[in-house]
Amino acid sequence: MALKIRMARGGAKSRPFYSIVVADSRSPRDGRFIEKLGSYNPMLDKDSGKRTVLNADRAKYWLSVGAIPSDRIARIFATQDIMEAPKWNETPKKSAPKAKAQERLQAAAAAAEAAQAEAAAPAPEAAPAPEAAAAEEA
Repeated sequence: MALKIRMARGGAKSRPFYSIVVADSRSPRDGRFIEKLGSYNPMLDKDSGKRTVLNADRAKYWLSVGAIPSDRIARIFATQDIMEAPKWNETPKKSAPKAKAQERLQAAAAAAEAAQAEAAAPAPEAAPAPEAAAAEEA
């Protein structure tokens, strides 16, 4: 049985309130759960002590048994020092440019490097213009 630590929504319309529960991953979001670990009230201020109420000992137990926290629960656990903060991928693969767009970007970068190399190279000494040479002789 795959266990998840996740939130079950409660509260009225436009007034969310969440219970932090351990549930089987196949059960519905607001359905059957194994144990309630605490609550989360996003309507309260972030510095309020009642915003997140959590039984840390039971949360550590369920993590040791192999329960997997959801992303939001992992962040809450990190603020409560129950687990290490997860590392988030800033740019997901879905939003990365596709193959042809990446080729165009590489070609543009190569062209920009070539232009910089030309600008940085010293210009060859040009022979003086014929008018300047005639003025020097006179």
